[in-house]
Amino acid sequence: MTLVTTKEILEDAYANRYAVGAFGVHNLEIMKAIISGAEAAGVPVILQTTSSTYKYFEMPYLIALANAAAEQSSVPVALHLDHGESLKHVMECLRAGYTSVMIDGSGLPFEDNIKLVKRVVEVSKAVGVPVEAELGTIGGVEDDVVVDETKSVFTDPEMAGRFVHETGIDSFAPAFGTAHGAYREEPKLQFDLLDQIRQATNVPLVMHGASGVSEESVRKAIGLGVSKVNFSTELKDLFAEQLRSYFIEHPAENDPRKYFLPARESLTKLVEKKVRMLQA
Repeated sequence: MTLVTTKEILEDAYANRYAVGAFGVHNLEIMKAIISGAEAAGVPVILQTTSSTYKYFEMPYLIALANAAAEQSSVPVALHLDHGESLKHVMECLRAGYTSVMIDGSGLPFEDNIKLVKRVVEVSKAVGVPVEAELGTIGGVEDDVVVDETKSVFTDPEMAGRFVHETGIDSFAPAFGTAHGAYREEPKLQFDLLDQIRQATNVPLVMHGASGVSEESVRKAIGLGVSKVNFSTELKDLFAEQLRSYFIEHPAENDPRKYFLPARESLTKLVEKKVRMLQA
């Protein structure tokens, strides 16, 4: 099948209180592992990249690989821009063939954030592509997105309601205690706040920074409207760990077909575990 948008799969997840996994893609091996893990569980999946990742891939290669993966996949696959930094980056992805975009204006003043997001919604919906946006500040590090965790700002439910209503976005990423990157300790998620945001917005919610969040917390968040859950750090950590272990045991090996395989197989199992967890 061809790449699908995130709109239909997230609306179904929101209505039926489960979530779809969105996984950071950094190379072909990781992409194949994500698809294989989703197929093993028989659930839709979202491939996502930041702008730095598609620049690393080079867009024509990334799109060709994503289209090939979707065409051969037995489950629906969407391609999503994560943390789009500007209208320019969004337009690059729309022209290339992304089927979902996020514009991140969370660092802007509230009114400026609304203005930017409304413009992105206007151009994206003209070509049938749904939009995710963020209000509040989700701390941590993800690729080239760096936010001081001590300056994280929780999302205000009343402002969230206005933000979603005025922009017309399809999914909403609130700040309720998660952070990008690795956690030093289990994060203290604000579930009461999340519930208030759900009631104020009534659109699928997105959990950023899910790597390292306990299964219990993820499931509780899904029950409160989270329909898309982002994972990246855990995948990168495991991939690197498997490569290091392989070369310790096989220091003279030079065949990528051999040293990439165990790393990819490990990621496939991790992705399958994660997406099954989301079927709360």
